[in-house]
Amino acid sequence: MRYSAFGATFDIDTSPLDVAESSLRAQLASYERGGRTAFDVGVTYAEGFTGEVMAAMAAIPYGETRTYGDLAATLDSAAVAVGQACGRNAVPIVVPCHRVVAADGLGGFSIDHPDALGVKRRLLEHEGALDGSRQATLPV
Repeated sequence: MRYSAFGATFDIDTSPLDVAESSLRAQLASYERGGRTAFDVGVTYAEGFTGEVMAAMAAIPYGETRTYGDLAATLDSAAVAVGQACGRNAVPIVVPCHRVVAADGLGGFSIDHPDALGVKRRLLEHEGALDGSRQATLPV
């Protein structure tokens, strides 16, 4: 499914999601308008490390961030491996890989867009993760 929001088009693989496409589109639109902070969507995570990383990303609360290193420590892995798994996230926004950042800034964002980091920044700004109003904010 292709979905446009925040100045980008996201390719979202709906096969691991337990939700009708029309409901997912409505929930994404509500999120973009600021009316939703979580998705009512069942997600079947892949087996193995990528699935573990996706589950860890899904547990990051709206408006907060975690570093690749934070997730690596939780999963007894390396930050680079976590970053690679984040890059395989086929359900962006729903599984919020944009909430995973580098210890010294934004890090990467694997969407196919010429300004991928700008899109990541807009998502984090939308959630208040860059303005200091939330408990955990982007590292400096």
